[in-house]
Amino acid sequence: MALNLPTFYKRTGSAIVFAIIMLGGLLWNNWAFLGLMFIIQALCYREFVLLMKKIYPDAFWPDWLAISFSLFGVVLMLPISSAIYFVHSRGTSMALIDFLQMKGQFIGLLLVLPAVYFLLALLSKKQFLTALTLSILGLFYITLPFACLVFMHATGRLLPLVLILMIWSNDTLAYLVGSFIGKTPFSPISPKKTWEGTAGGAILTMAGAAAYGYFSGRFNIVDCIMLALCATVAGTLGDLVESKLKRMADVKDSGAIMPGHGGALDRFDSLLLAAPFACAYVYYFM
Repeated sequence: MALNLPTFYKRTGSAIVFAIIMLGGLLWNNWAFLGLMFIIQALCYREFVLLMKKIYPDAFWPDWLAISFSLFGVVLMLPISSAIYFVHSRGTSMALIDFLQMKGQFIGLLLVLPAVYFLLALLSKKQFLTALTLSILGLFYITLPFACLVFMHATGRLLPLVLILMIWSNDTLAYLVGSFIGKTPFSPISPKKTWEGTAGGAILTMAGAAAYGYFSGRFNIVDCIMLALCATVAGTLGDLVESKLKRMADVKDSGAIMPGHGGALDRFDSLLLAAPFACAYVYYFM
């Protein structure tokens, strides 16, 4: 696969602007971080619903569904991440009491939106159960990973940044290695990926993570390598999952928010699977 220089320059320029915005949100302060997570989650969820509309056109997909469920996901992010934090810091029994006392008002929201949708769907002749089920599953696919990032941020401010940088490193290095020496297709789902590029990106990313752990002093080498493993393995699977959804929807990109990169879901597909695995490692071992 030959290196396409115009495409590479376009992707690089777009990535630089994107990186500045991301770094500002990740490093400025807690409010900036939460705002960034909320916005990205809403954008990803909207694109997810639009893909589902193309895959299941016979289901009941009102225009307000994507907006309402994305906002619903934003509302749920804080209590979900708080519940994870409470269990992590205070134990299961105390966490349950704290969560019910501090976040009990959010529990009713778990039923309000589906109930409203159900009532409105009864007025439609189209299928409603498919869209409702997929919309709820979308909360697990989109919202839960960002809630995991909020928890990681509460545990260590730099953890989300480290994970995201590892994912970026893996994507970039896999693209470069695959462009120069890639010959063996990795999967029919994503024909542009090669085994050489995937393996090269993963090895170089884990090597860079080990070097960061050795020289930075902020995290030990084992933790950095394990986070890099989450970024490379789970991140690659996340990319394949989103590629499969786009193939089913018969679209090239989930959106057009980033020139050369597609939509928000295209940009964060790897993070959606990597974040829960990284969160689980942080929860149990860090």
